[in-house]
Amino acid sequence: MGAAPLDGALPPRHSGRVGDAAPQDDGYAWRPPPDVVERANVTRLMRAHGIGSMEELRRRATGDIAWFWDAVVRDLAIPFRTPYERVLDTSRGIPWATWFVGGRVNLAAACVDRWADDPASAGTTAIVAETEDGAVRTLSYRDLAAEVDRLALALRAGGIGRGDAVGVYLPMVAEAAIAAYAIARIGAVYVPIFSGFAAGAIAARLADAGARMVLTADGTLRRGRVIPLKAVVDEALAHCPTVERTVVLERLGLPGTPMRAGRDLPWDEFAAPHAGRAEPEDTGAEDPWLLAYTSGTTGRPKGAVHVHGGFLVKIAAEAAYQTDLKAGEALYWVTDMGWIMGPWALVGCGALGATMVLCEGAPDHPGPDRVWATAARHRAAVLGVSPTLVRSLKPRGDDWVRRHDLSALRVLGSTGEPWNPEPYEWLARVAGGGRVPIVNFSGGTEVGACFLSPTVVEPIKPCSLGGPSLGMDIDVLDPQGRPVREQVGELVCRQPWPGMTRGLWGDPQRYIASYWSHYPGLWRHGDWAMIDADGSWFLFGRSDEVISVAGKRLGPAEVESILVSHPAVQEAAAVGVPDDLKGEAIWCFWVPAAPDGPDVSDELLDLVAHELGRAFRPARALRVGALPRTRSAKILRRAVRAVAIGADPGDLSSAENPEALEAIRAALG
Repeated sequence: MGAAPLDGALPPRHSGRVGDAAPQDDGYAWRPPPDVVERANVTRLMRAHGIGSMEELRRRATGDIAWFWDAVVRDLAIPFRTPYERVLDTSRGIPWATWFVGGRVNLAAACVDRWADDPASAGTTAIVAETEDGAVRTLSYRDLAAEVDRLALALRAGGIGRGDAVGVYLPMVAEAAIAAYAIARIGAVYVPIFSGFAAGAIAARLADAGARMVLTADGTLRRGRVIPLKAVVDEALAHCPTVERTVVLERLGLPGTPMRAGRDLPWDEFAAPHAGRAEPEDTGAEDPWLLAYTSGTTGRPKGAVHVHGGFLVKIAAEAAYQTDLKAGEALYWVTDMGWIMGPWALVGCGALGATMVLCEGAPDHPGPDRVWATAARHRAAVLGVSPTLVRSLKPRGDDWVRRHDLSALRVLGSTGEPWNPEPYEWLARVAGGGRVPIVNFSGGTEVGACFLSPTVVEPIKPCSLGGPSLGMDIDVLDPQGRPVREQVGELVCRQPWPGMTRGLWGDPQRYIASYWSHYPGLWRHGDWAMIDADGSWFLFGRSDEVISVAGKRLGPAEVESILVSHPAVQEAAAVGVPDDLKGEAIWCFWVPAAPDGPDVSDELLDLVAHELGRAFRPARALRVGALPRTRSAKILRRAVRAVAIGADPGDLSSAENPEALEAIRAALG
């Protein structure tokens, strides 16, 4: 299928020529200085192929996707043990496309051995892991390879082999990275589980994956509290008959941690007897490595399958060309290995020979400056945050940021949800010092990576996602499947990409129904998007959360952006509830910026009406103490809506604070 007419439909008013600065009054938040353009990884790629602008690169990358992804492999020197015979095979249809046909590559060898085996890079720092109580552990690529080998040998000795699923329920400590690579090394399937999940969510994922082993810890720290992880695992394993072995890292040395004879072993006892090289399994490019679970609207999670070759190449491209990460630099993304940005950071850093910073615990504990302090302490060149996290830190004040030296910072990364202008501007001005871009991108667990993203060599509008991520043939369609510009529509992808899920684990029908059935032959992602008159792309929330007021449709993010512009509001959620007259009415739930601040609910109703029109005046605004959200800071609007209408909120396994729903229910009366 040919490329969508993205660039041709609305030529940007800015030339798009690399290095051309946008005018100072044209509304762009970032204008790339010549030295940034000169040093950028994407500039190297373009010059190697005689390409002079990002528009030209995007057109060529979608006009010939096989050419582009082969060019990525060559530019980043991704080491395939056996070269591939063909880049792409769509003989089974686009939903079942395969990549790098005939190629053999092992993700751990490409991300660890490549650097550890080279004397020039073996001493480069690969992992920096900081615990909540302040301990820091640093591993060079040489050190990391030794730890990965040791655990890989132990896994093999324990009967784990190619294709076996291994659950990993660990906090953000060094062993979380070691485990991911060791599982890849032996060709097993890595099943990362969010470290904040309760037993039911863990059991659902382990049982669905058919996991044979679980790697966990006795406990972790979160906001100064001890969270006994092993006890949670024990509860989950009562429902997971396939699990034969549990390996327990003594992270806290908790006395009385239960150890079941014949099943449970301390990490050191399991791994210590093994030394030497664990030769990487000769995995094919399409062999599964990662089984990443995402919550559905029902209680059953979806397991997205990602493979050694495609995931490696796509993530390497994003880290290199979007965040412009370079060998030897540090990347710190505030996330958990149980969310897709954890594996993204791991593989992005490993593929480029960079340093991954892992941080256990909460980003605002023991102080509201922990994010900034960690970034400064480890000289992070790339810092990744979510809009909700920034909205929660902004009211703490500028001084918490400015007391730390962020001079090493070159890029602020962002993902997870749409922005609103005030916190975006604050992040750029205060954390970025007005000198670094916000590379805001969006994709998903099933995407394996990103659909949309700017690069550092082109102007970026506030809150924008720039344009399609390189090699991604993205469009915006109306309900009839026609491309639209300057109006909100459904985000779709017209062609396959290397990082796309190879289906949902054990459920191919659900995969097709979820992503390929709405617009036949196109991936429908479930996001509302818009391309403005200048060719900049914006997101407006999930399309399954759209609010339809008297037949007029709008995304909740549009309402929420107005709500949080009020100085008394820290964060907000807007949902649609059934209304006899209008079909749906808007209800707003807002969290005050100060606990003892005034109740401005009536002002908020008027503010939305003023900004959007009287037809969109919310029927209700309710002040609440907190909104339910995931550890990655996404607000669970579907759960808020369910409570508002008295329905079952469904799967809450991803919620960090499910108690917020009870408070909302009580406030509703």
